[in-house]
Amino acid sequence: MNDVAVLIVGAGPTGLTLACDLARRGVACRIVERSGSPAVGSRGRGLQPRTQEVFDDLGIIERVRAAGGDYPDIRAHRGEDVVWEGRMIEHREPTPDVPHPNPWMLPQWRTTQLLRDRLAEFGGSHVEFGTELTGFEQDADGVLATLVHDGVPELVRVGYLVGADGGHSAVRRTLGVGFEGETFDTHRMLVADVTVDGLSRSHWHVWPETESRTFRVGLCPLPGTDSFQFTAPVHGEATPELTLAALQKTLDAATGRTDITLLDSSWITLFRANIRMVDRYRVGRVFLAGDAAHVHSPAGGQGLNTGVQDAYNLGWKLAAVLAGAPAELLDSYEAERLPVAAAVLGISSTLHHKAVNREPDAHRRDDPALQQLGLTYRGGPLAREERAEPGSVLAGDRAPDAPCLAADGSPLRLFDLFRGPHFTLLAFGSRHADAVAEVAARHPKLVRGHVIAPSGDVVDAEGHAGRAYCVAPGTSAVLLIRPDGYIGWAGDTATDGRLDAYLDGLVSSVG
Repeated sequence: MNDVAVLIVGAGPTGLTLACDLARRGVACRIVERSGSPAVGSRGRGLQPRTQEVFDDLGIIERVRAAGGDYPDIRAHRGEDVVWEGRMIEHREPTPDVPHPNPWMLPQWRTTQLLRDRLAEFGGSHVEFGTELTGFEQDADGVLATLVHDGVPELVRVGYLVGADGGHSAVRRTLGVGFEGETFDTHRMLVADVTVDGLSRSHWHVWPETESRTFRVGLCPLPGTDSFQFTAPVHGEATPELTLAALQKTLDAATGRTDITLLDSSWITLFRANIRMVDRYRVGRVFLAGDAAHVHSPAGGQGLNTGVQDAYNLGWKLAAVLAGAPAELLDSYEAERLPVAAAVLGISSTLHHKAVNREPDAHRRDDPALQQLGLTYRGGPLAREERAEPGSVLAGDRAPDAPCLAADGSPLRLFDLFRGPHFTLLAFGSRHADAVAEVAARHPKLVRGHVIAPSGDVVDAEGHAGRAYCVAPGTSAVLLIRPDGYIGWAGDTATDGRLDAYLDGLVSSVG
């Protein structure tokens, strides 16, 4: 008999996202954190569009938007002179299928605070700070973990253990999973959160090297706070002092100015560039997620975001298996996320080397891949594309949003239909109405069905849904949207048994 279903080790964005997703599904879990209190520091401050969609689904996007802000324009100085201004990211306007097209800046400590608040609202377990995992053993039925709090050990029996405990993961080391890649000891950076006197908060201020856009020091205003994030590369082999006075000395030397004063600092760290990833995401009943599975250069802002996607992929699968779905469903976590992590790591590595090599566009972050909207599970174990003539949006792809109308004429978005811990069955065309109702009736706890048609419960008045899913007027299609917002199954009809076979093989007795 297990004490709880899932033990999550690590209360950063990855662990908290997973805890929230499990809590809203009614899965009992514990989340422990070795640190004695919530982490401070802006750290991973950029939320990519796909992560914002996850937070929309978890019900915190409005809080995220209220607490954060757009990326500011860059203002480069030489001494007191402004030598150029520009954007790191060109602003994109929302489109019907992409409501959150731009990265959003939010200090990581605020992101985790919002997730802890949401976890409490879901009725989930509070974070157990000051609690360390010191070891575990697993068998065919569960995991026996040893936790230590205030020097007192506790044995806890759980169904599954998830290591979201960062780049120095104790879970990963205990498993003996490889963590291949590079550590760039010569590529070091001072990073700190500071309050500043004598500098406008309207721009991200940098002082570049002569004839280069590689900066000697940068000060980026952090939205929702009175702080800036201070960044400065460290040259040579000496270990710099992590003090406010040392930061001030670095700033003065880089800027040649004495009118900018660092008043105080809430967090200072020395960052070493690491680009590494695991060769396995799962060993038996133990899983790795977030920085425990992959660490990135901060270039491109992919680390936190990839961890959130790990959690979002794993949460619904754990809940389904705990409710009776085939245990083989959990194999798809590694099969889907390992290739994605490798691809994202490649992007981070490219951007890192651009910065190190002082390439002219090193500061740009316009690559659409950074948004993580195009990441796909096509060809994976859960992607079934069974249409005779599919368009460019296929099973395995992200399910786009679209503004539509309800049957009573009130506005709704497809994301409104997806929000929650269920599968969503979308049928384009009224001829599918009876079949959709029958599928939903067979799986009342699992599937919510909707018919997109003039006589359906969803009216595509402007054609946005049809264009988003490549369904031409007068044609039809049936798509099953997974709980994590990806298209799992796509077919021309719901009556030939193939959709039922897909659901039965996926969820077993869950529905």
